[in-house]
Amino acid sequence: MYWRIGPGYRRQAPEANQAAFHAIVRRGTPPGLIALSGNRAVGWCQLTSRDDLAWLNRGGKLGRGDEVPVWSISCFYVRIGQRRRGVTAALIDAAIDAAREAGARVLEAYPLDAEVTRSTSFTGYSSTFRRAGFKIVGRRTASQPIMRFDLQPVPGE
Repeated sequence: MYWRIGPGYRRQAPEANQAAFHAIVRRGTPPGLIALSGNRAVGWCQLTSRDDLAWLNRGGKLGRGDEVPVWSISCFYVRIGQRRRGVTAALIDAAIDAAREAGARVLEAYPLDAEVTRSTSFTGYSSTFRRAGFKIVGRRTASQPIMRFDLQPVPGE
């Protein structure tokens, strides 16, 4: 809920955040993707139109740099014991496919740059996005670039 309502999610009871997220799911627009290993969920990423992320659109270090309509990968969770096994990369690949199928033209992400910071990242790392074909399109802070992937149809597909 952080990317949807900002730091205020920390001031709410966990049950309130959970109820708000359930309401998003009930509206029918999938708020993200789940990675499964067999029947067990091992990871999740938030994938939605940037327009659904009101707090992100308020500006600041990740504010909109232009008026291009984009979808965003804004958050990951990978289960302990499953990290460093390619779950994030698989979620990024699936997000590219899902966003393209939904008609998005550009996919955006806000990962941390591990070369600059040693922080734990719930947004992923820029190196993983770079390997998936994302390009840096902006950087308002040294540690967190804005990266994009062009989802335009590939000629001949």
